[in-house]
Amino acid sequence: MSPRPAIRCSTTSASGPPHAVSNRAVRPRPCWTRHSKGTRAGRPPVWPRRQLVDGIRFRIRTGVPWRDVPVEYGPWDRVYDLFRRWQRNGTWHRILTRLQSLADADGAITWNLDVDFTVCRAHQHAAGARKQGDPQEESPGGVFAEPRDHGLGRSRGGFSTKLHLAVEQGQKPMAILVTAGQRGDSPQFEPVLEKVRVPRIGPGRPRVRPHRVRADKAYAFRKNRAYLRRRGIHCTIPDKADQARNTTATSSAPAAADRRISTRRTTASAMRSSAASTGSSGTGRWPPGSTNSRSASRSPSSSP
Repeated sequence: MSPRPAIRCSTTSASGPPHAVSNRAVRPRPCWTRHSKGTRAGRPPVWPRRQLVDGIRFRIRTGVPWRDVPVEYGPWDRVYDLFRRWQRNGTWHRILTRLQSLADADGAITWNLDVDFTVCRAHQHAAGARKQGDPQEESPGGVFAEPRDHGLGRSRGGFSTKLHLAVEQGQKPMAILVTAGQRGDSPQFEPVLEKVRVPRIGPGRPRVRPHRVRADKAYAFRKNRAYLRRRGIHCTIPDKADQARNTTATSSAPAAADRRISTRRTTASAMRSSAASTGSSGTGRWPPGSTNSRSASRSPSSSP
């Protein structure tokens, strides 16, 4: 008998569901020859992996429940199983790291980061979860350590989770930190910046230090400014009203040139693009009107 012909891989994208993965965004997959009988155990997959990934993208973009994923993407439980399996073995994290490396190599990352947070309401079923992970059918975590509180807490908004993000000016997330809803914002300033790490394509150490960090008044503390100064990072953090009144020429407040730089709401845009609502999206007068400097009456700068 003649050997079976090799499977051909087509790089042309056919018309499909609105959230189908386009070959223009995903690099062509290599052409693999069919395995001989007996080399792989188990039955061959019924649903193509790319079709299941399309279902995951549809669910993430729309925010619908898993059971409401259209049947064109395959059974909803198969879509969720692939998402959960890749989440636990670190596949999604490796994909994000690889995309960050490619963007940095192409010069698409400006390295001017915005730090902010958003609050997400927890599902009602989260209130009945076991506090100890051992008795659970599937232990929490995976490749990363699971927080003792599982990132769930009660705040004024109810049972919620808080997401702390560091986002660059092109709305690309550089680091994400999950805490309980009642956790403070400023104590997570250093941990979220410590998670910024972009490996380089080729030789060289990973990039971990941005040029400038922008944040709102929730992070206006001397400890945060001292941390950035120690790492040689410029900052744009407005003063609170009580701090501005007590500011003197010899204090450690940011320079006037620093205050003239406007903060962009890139973190809010990045959160909206992932179907998450921002918890601190209010835009106020910039710079604050309580400052005594001449820059308080100037219009915000539109420079990047």
